[in-house]
Amino acid sequence: MIELFKQPNLDWMGKAKYFYALSGILLLAGWTSILFGRGIKYGIDFSGGANVDVRFANPPNLDKLRSGLSAQGIGNSEIQPIRDIGSSSNSEVLIFVESKGQDENVARAKVLDALNATYGVGSSGKPDFNFATPSSLAAVLTEKDPLFLSVNAGDRYRQLAKAILDYRDTNANGIVTNFDDLGKVPGVTPAVLSVIKSSFSQGPFAIRKTEVVGPKVGAELRKQAVLVTLYALGGMLVYIAFRFEWVYGAAAVLAVFHDVLITLGFFSLLRFEISLTVIAALLTLVGYSMNDTIVIFDRIRENNRLLRREPFDVVVNKSINQTLSRTILTSGLTFLTVLVLFLMGGQVLRAFSFALVVGIIVGTYSSFGIAAPIVVAWNRWRGHGVVAGSGPAAGNKNRGSENVTARLAPAGRR
Repeated sequence: MIELFKQPNLDWMGKAKYFYALSGILLLAGWTSILFGRGIKYGIDFSGGANVDVRFANPPNLDKLRSGLSAQGIGNSEIQPIRDIGSSSNSEVLIFVESKGQDENVARAKVLDALNATYGVGSSGKPDFNFATPSSLAAVLTEKDPLFLSVNAGDRYRQLAKAILDYRDTNANGIVTNFDDLGKVPGVTPAVLSVIKSSFSQGPFAIRKTEVVGPKVGAELRKQAVLVTLYALGGMLVYIAFRFEWVYGAAAVLAVFHDVLITLGFFSLLRFEISLTVIAALLTLVGYSMNDTIVIFDRIRENNRLLRREPFDVVVNKSINQTLSRTILTSGLTFLTVLVLFLMGGQVLRAFSFALVVGIIVGTYSSFGIAAPIVVAWNRWRGHGVVAGSGPAAGNKNRGSENVTARLAPAGRR
């Protein structure tokens, strides 16, 4: 096994008060923001509402866009730019509109009307080509008949309309800025282009998709997310209590709970959005932090059997130092991976990867800075742990060894 440190001898338990102070500061800052500040920013999965994905031909002026939406009665909306990977411009935005019982079509129409009014779309009286459907385009082509088809004209134009709009949605990312580009589609002749140019206008934007979640569904999802997290913590508490002792399980669960609370505080402070993918990241964090804690606890249990004359806090220090190289290697490599995901993964994965970045840092230090000191403090309070052999993990084994020694000792020495 690769070792970064040769027999480190750091007094972790002597520095426990600094870890407690750091955690207290982070918890106070984060939960002050949650309880008395702007609170937790829920995504559409939990808050309910409509997410309208709008792509523009050119990067939009967000202030103009926000003012236009407000002028049309959508003042409670939020605008989130989406930056394409490898691009320095934001030509796509997510417009979140709070739900008031409207369905997907109503929410989409409301945002579309506001955008049309903001950018003056529809003043020519022609429909916007970027919102054309295969049936509407096929109807125009059939009526104008630019190819002079006499047999099966309807079927031929439906196929041609589908090919044209497939090009718009796939090759042009949903928005055509120059009608001449449609000449690349097989079957599109100059006559077909002429009909399209005369029948349609080119708007500066296109709505790519709309997602709607009702407020009742959002509230139910929030409840289920909390229950899933609590069930995971409860299951781990039972497992560790069975594998070690209940105090170890309680310390590990408190440390993981501490990790989740600090991560949520960072989400509130930095205004990252809580969504279902973030809940998945938090559950991943719970498992990762618990795994690191169990490794340290397992080493403490082994050393308790070997170092029976040592004070319990000394045994804990040695156990943490012996696993330090492993902790730094595994946590460091995992941290680098999620950091790259955070920096280069794009807007969709930004909140998910941010939860992992914060969680790995906090979860790593809480294993030796929170969980282990809690066990040591409990032993001191209970009067155990003057030497390692009298600690809770070794108590039963010591009693058994004392009985064996008494049976093997000569009669005169009993």
